[in-house]
Amino acid sequence: MELRTVILGHFLVVSLALNAGLLYRDYCNGGKHRFLKDVLFFKNECKNSSLATNRDAHLSKSAFLDSSEALPAEIIDLDHGDPTMYERYWQQMGEKTTVVIPGWKFISYFSDVNNLCWFLEPEFASAVTRLHKLVGNAVTEDRYMVVGTGSTQLFQAVLYAVSPLNASEPISVVSAAPFYSSYPLITEFLKSGLYKWAGDARKFKKDKPYIELVTSPNNPDGLSREAVVNRDQGILIHDLAYYWPQYTPISSPPADHDIMLFTVSKSTGHAGTRLGWALVKDREIAKKMTEFIVLSTIGVSKESQLRAAKILQVMSDTHENESNFNEGEPFFDHSYDLMAMRWQQLRDAVKKNPLFSLPEFSHGKCAFSGRTFASQPAFAWLKCEGETDDCEGFLREHKILTRSGKHFGESSKYVRISILPRDEVFDQFTERLSSITSS
Repeated sequence: MELRTVILGHFLVVSLALNAGLLYRDYCNGGKHRFLKDVLFFKNECKNSSLATNRDAHLSKSAFLDSSEALPAEIIDLDHGDPTMYERYWQQMGEKTTVVIPGWKFISYFSDVNNLCWFLEPEFASAVTRLHKLVGNAVTEDRYMVVGTGSTQLFQAVLYAVSPLNASEPISVVSAAPFYSSYPLITEFLKSGLYKWAGDARKFKKDKPYIELVTSPNNPDGLSREAVVNRDQGILIHDLAYYWPQYTPISSPPADHDIMLFTVSKSTGHAGTRLGWALVKDREIAKKMTEFIVLSTIGVSKESQLRAAKILQVMSDTHENESNFNEGEPFFDHSYDLMAMRWQQLRDAVKKNPLFSLPEFSHGKCAFSGRTFASQPAFAWLKCEGETDDCEGFLREHKILTRSGKHFGESSKYVRISILPRDEVFDQFTERLSSITSS
């Protein structure tokens, strides 16, 4: 009886602990009955919760939700560029992109000990080179290729690689506004003594060394970009994540910059693979980038590289060996048509509603496809016209989550909206946008 009493006592303690934990979680999350309100207005009353972050960090609360808690159906989340638009195409490819990895494979840290970037899988490097030659968007000859866990890690690596080690003050990092909202956050995240965020490149007046980030096509507004500061002491980093023929005409000759960054997520849509690559002219810069990645993550997942290599190979095959594919169109033809349709659908919705406006893009002939077309970016840079100064807040009242222009160094009358969600989400968004009223 005494033993049973002890056991029951233990169960009681465990039960109380579990219930206390559930109550605390419900308090922190606001409970299901408050969930919708909290998502829309970014409230969190749990003072000790690490999720009580400032909205100025530009991440919507939905980014922190437990994966088991889906957003309510009536909320349309277009804050993040999650490229789920591409899912349907890759489903049509069936088993062509399937990769089977034996359990004994990839035991070693090393991929190619003769390569400066020794964790770069040769199969992935070959697939990247082939794709660039097919599309004609970047020079790969006489370049060092560095692979990273997404372009975010590569961006950190290149800042480390090009910053002077013994300078009297951190080198300034600038980008012309509107700039990618994560640039200031990533630059300042480590509080490095090597570099610091210095804001809009157009306002940079110091006669000192600097790093300029040139994003083309630009995130968020989709415009083609060139360097702005243009001084002798500058170091240029070209972020070409969106320089693919579904988004913008490819120019001739191919891009030939000192440092060029690309990512799998924007080219194929496989954001979850977390893989990017840099094409670098200077050996020492590539060597220091490799050193940064080794010190931070001891290389990059071989499984991700092998999967990405297979996907990139199939992308190229759909164009170069089109007769062997009965599953669907060549990748870039399909993606171009889908982006063109979505932009037309969005422009039609905006035409019906005088509360909003979109930028216009100049036409250009694509050296890859031969088409003449205007850019159709992965994001829309939407402006609220009239007296609405907080466009993000206004759309949030209508259950559309976007990212305010203030996070991109611009007016809060603008918001960035992803064009890449699943079809049903995009259809729901354009329908709702066209019907919004000012009242």
